[in-house]
Amino acid sequence: MSAADPGTGSPALHSVSVAGAVVREDGRVLAIRRADNGHWELPGGVLEIAESPEAGACREVLEETGIEVEVQRLTGVYKNMARGIVALVFRCTPVGGSERTSDESVAVSWMAPEEVTAAMTEAYAVRLLDALSADAPHVRIHDGRRLIPA
Repeated sequence: MSAADPGTGSPALHSVSVAGAVVREDGRVLAIRRADNGHWELPGGVLEIAESPEAGACREVLEETGIEVEVQRLTGVYKNMARGIVALVFRCTPVGGSERTSDESVAVSWMAPEEVTAAMTEAYAVRLLDALSADAPHVRIHDGRRLIPA
């Protein structure tokens, strides 16, 4: 039996997003300042129906930053419990392109890992930090800003 949305009685649905944790050789990671809310996050977005998660991550990074990437591995699965969004994060290596903004990003920056925690909310900073860890992949839940203990 499938779960129902308590507000409508309809089957509960989830949205699937993908993001690229792009890591340069010098250890800096790619981040964008989102145009819609001004927050710093990894480049990413909603996975399209006809694409693989890896292809979606590459597409989103390129669209939002101008950087072409190669996916290395899955580093985490993150669920926003408040919004029903499941995000798959992939560690990526830059292979081409050059930094530029887009309709979805007002700034693109290569951040040192210690800059990530200062610039991003906990729920998003952890995605980049998890991508740098040796024990990935991680599975975490959050409320959109802060992690929720398992």
